[in-house]
Amino acid sequence: MHERPEGPELLAAARRLLLDRLLPALPAHLHYEARMIANAMAIAARSAEVPAAALRALAPDEALLCSAIRAGRFAPGKPRHEEARAALLALARARCAVSAPKALDRA
Repeated sequence: MHERPEGPELLAAARRLLLDRLLPALPAHLHYEARMIANAMAIAARSAEVPAAALRALAPDEALLCSAIRAGRFAPGKPRHEEARAALLALARARCAVSAPKALDRA
């Protein structure tokens, strides 16, 4: 069990402090860099929440999963096709939520 606050919460709090308190106190020529740091913090917080357990249930590591997909083990009509499809879709959505969350609003 983790104690609170956890990593994503700490990053979110630090990001708010950076944007709300520190950014206004910085000289204007450093605002771009501060916002870039804030965006990196938001990405890091979101990526800490990406689920991977469903993919590990299909194969112990990414290389084996890729090999199994190429070999057709999860092809339509195979017993675990729907499980693999759902896990890969969840991973794609999770990665998009990390790198481009606004894109999910349009999907």
